[in-house]
Amino acid sequence: MSALKKLLLPMLLMVGIGHAFSQTSQSAATKTFGIKYEKFVLDNGLEVVLHEDHSDPIVAVSTIVHVGSNREKPGKTGFAHFFEHMSFNHSENTPRGANRKLIPEWGGSRNGGTWNDGTIYYEVIPKDAFEKILWIDSDRLGYMINTVTKEALEKEIQVVKNEKRQNNDNVPYGNTNEVIMSNMYPKEHPYNWTVIGLLPDLQAATLEDVKEFYDKYYGAANATLVIAGDIDIAQTKERVKLWFGEIRKGPAVAPLKPRPVKLTAAKSLYYEDNFATLPELTLVFPTVEEYHKDGYVLNVLAELLSGSKTAPLYKVIVEDKKLAPSVNAYHYSKEIAGEFYIRIRGNAGTKLNDIKTAVDEALNTFDKAPFPVKDLERIKAKLETDLYLSIENILDKAQRLGQDNEFKGDPGYISKEAAILQAVTSEDVKRVFNQYIKNRPYIATSFVPKGKKELAMDGALPATVWVEPVIAGIENENVAPGEDAKFEKTKTKHDRSEPAFGETPMFRMPPIWTSSQANGMKVFGLETSEIPLVNFEVVLNGGHWADPMEKSGVSSLLAGMLMQGTATKTAAQLEEAIDLLGANITVTSHNEEMRISATCLQRNFERTFALMQEILLQPRWDKTEYERLYQALLTNLKGREANATAIAAINFNKLLYGDQHIFGYPATGTLKTVSVITLEDLKTYYDKYFSPSIASFHIAGDITRERVKKSIAALENDWKPKQVALPSYQIPVEVNAGSIFFIDVPGSKQSVLYVGKLAVPATDPNSDRLEFANEILGSGSSGRLTQVLRIGKGYTYGASSTLVKLKETSPFAIYTSVRANATLASLEVIRDMLRDYGQTFGEPEVSITKNKVLKRNTLLYKSQASKLAMLGEISKYGKSLKFLEDKQQQLINMQLPDFKTTIQEQMKEQEMIYLVVGDKATQFEEVKKLGKAKLVELDINGRPL
Repeated sequence: MSALKKLLLPMLLMVGIGHAFSQTSQSAATKTFGIKYEKFVLDNGLEVVLHEDHSDPIVAVSTIVHVGSNREKPGKTGFAHFFEHMSFNHSENTPRGANRKLIPEWGGSRNGGTWNDGTIYYEVIPKDAFEKILWIDSDRLGYMINTVTKEALEKEIQVVKNEKRQNNDNVPYGNTNEVIMSNMYPKEHPYNWTVIGLLPDLQAATLEDVKEFYDKYYGAANATLVIAGDIDIAQTKERVKLWFGEIRKGPAVAPLKPRPVKLTAAKSLYYEDNFATLPELTLVFPTVEEYHKDGYVLNVLAELLSGSKTAPLYKVIVEDKKLAPSVNAYHYSKEIAGEFYIRIRGNAGTKLNDIKTAVDEALNTFDKAPFPVKDLERIKAKLETDLYLSIENILDKAQRLGQDNEFKGDPGYISKEAAILQAVTSEDVKRVFNQYIKNRPYIATSFVPKGKKELAMDGALPATVWVEPVIAGIENENVAPGEDAKFEKTKTKHDRSEPAFGETPMFRMPPIWTSSQANGMKVFGLETSEIPLVNFEVVLNGGHWADPMEKSGVSSLLAGMLMQGTATKTAAQLEEAIDLLGANITVTSHNEEMRISATCLQRNFERTFALMQEILLQPRWDKTEYERLYQALLTNLKGREANATAIAAINFNKLLYGDQHIFGYPATGTLKTVSVITLEDLKTYYDKYFSPSIASFHIAGDITRERVKKSIAALENDWKPKQVALPSYQIPVEVNAGSIFFIDVPGSKQSVLYVGKLAVPATDPNSDRLEFANEILGSGSSGRLTQVLRIGKGYTYGASSTLVKLKETSPFAIYTSVRANATLASLEVIRDMLRDYGQTFGEPEVSITKNKVLKRNTLLYKSQASKLAMLGEISKYGKSLKFLEDKQQQLINMQLPDFKTTIQEQMKEQEMIYLVVGDKATQFEEVKKLGKAKLVELDINGRPL
């Protein structure tokens, strides 16, 4: 999985074979930004950072290897990311596929990823599996290369190719980065290619290439290991020495020196995108490497240019000229160079020349007018909150410590970063604007819909993008992992057999307090003091459920409208007031409720809540803002027509619920339903459904119950209750069971598959039982769907099944995106797996399910946002304050006959609806071979053809 890194680090690792241990290079514990850590170095060069936190019985382990796509060479692109995939498959002393299968079965979560500069592997596991993780991680790091076979290599090539198709080649604008990188950087520069690489390069990879890459870059001295959580520092040092001390040091990997580029002239390119329905302009300016002081100032500049309603790019492009629904500017630094982006996706039919002219006007406005000091204060407050959010949970802390140690040599650099950001001045901002943006050469990309070249910037040259052909009946990509490699195990002093579990931790609900207000609003809260932040929300029953069916989208538009000012504040003034507090307030509409949610620094809770109350009780109803929101929604709905995954999800719901149930319509509406919505409809909805009698307030964070009750008392007096009658709907009689439906997206490299049925509401006792019964089928990487479709056959990048949680009868669904020429084979696997599931579910599956779920619960509610969601579940479904402990006991009490009964009643294959969204020209005739009673072709709006 490719990733952006830094604070977004969802990524992975691997390394070498055999040495010992040296004592700490930093013996005294160091505390930074609330994170106390200790760093030491093994004799083999592996740098280790430990952070002790006993708040929960969990441990996070993160390993960063200092090798990314910037160590590759032309013709071998994508290798760092590909090697990351390979390193998950096998190692000398662990079973094949142990990482993907065993860790979820131990109750843990795991993943990894690669970016331009590095590779990371990470896990979070219950404390009892800590020794097992040291075993599995150290073995992957030091003892995997002998296990790689030609067959495993060919299978993993298909998985990576599926990932590229899914994330780049089968989505609108997915190849923008490829065009930018290949034109921004010269061919010999290590950022000339994308992290995922080119498919022909991946297809040509050999076993010798893999071993060469390993020998060159994977050694203990080229990595940082971070262990954070419920550990004892002294004991952990000894365990790390035992498991990692014999791993080979590896050859010296010289650090890369900064290589920022300078363009001599602007370059403009265009591409007719098969999947785009809207034109998109991207301007990219070369900047500086990561940790350069100017990079922090450029982050501030990006916020000033586009991050608010008073920002010049927003004002000119969105507000004045109405060319696009939004604008986005951001800075992205990498190890040796960086880029500053301005990206605008225009309204349908907008000429990108007009957008470029508007960008120039906005930049000129910024250049000539001094910006208020208040803007800097606002951005600094926001960045302070963002820094705390970036280390909110134990994995975040581990990744941040590792990132800064490996690339800056300082695990505690976050404190210095905070100081640098706070020291930025207006003079700094103007300087970097002049130095990197004003009148500077750039790369411009015009991505326009197929056949709409006239929308591209004048003078743009055609961009070169390699496009994979889709050919019916091609079977050469049907691969299997093959037999295990034959090799002589590396000799080690330490026995590398699988260690035993420690003492099993059980999840315990945190103390939750409740109260109610005289106006009928219920209140739920819990206190946690890990970081000085507070998360809170007002939740109103209704949301999309209360939309008029013929005007689906009203609640979604209303959610946006409530953030466009209050009776006493314009939209810009409201935004400024929120930002100056370092807070974030959003209003969102969901299927069965509407949420007004906020995050703020603990010291600013009262003032943030006062703004939330103002938003809730004093809407502005600004007609100009409504018209802007309305146009933005139309643009987004038009853009959605190009997204195969969205097309599949929307039409799957329509097939399940029909056209006489509100859930048969998307929550954001359709072009037809939105076309008849007016501002008066939003006011009517607000008057009809906004009442404390159907509301609840939830709060989690560093704040006491007494302070909360005192602070929200004003809402009790000011918000008067009213009688509310929500609509009711009948679940339709199922007429599509056993049928298969096909929607054509011409040229699709992947087919999106949905298979499922309506099951049970979340309030039904069978809901939890179905959730448990699904664990073996499709929960995470250890589920059979992923184990067969991805790991066994290489058809997909991932496959899952889930039960949606609603008060209404909810869908049980299997979903995946598979390469086009594996569509039929994948459908057959899913069909047969469902048919055989009950027969193949035995006592071992019962044991795995219980172990997996009970231990995983220790991980699920660690962030403040997840704790807030726990309160929401109690509130919405009327659950007990100990409902998760009750749920654990329910699982413990379940026996094999209970599982089999649930599977028989809730997961019958013959009751499932099948939906395929893909390329009709090559796949429609193939899908017929599945042999279902009925095959119906639909258009993208779900109408039979």
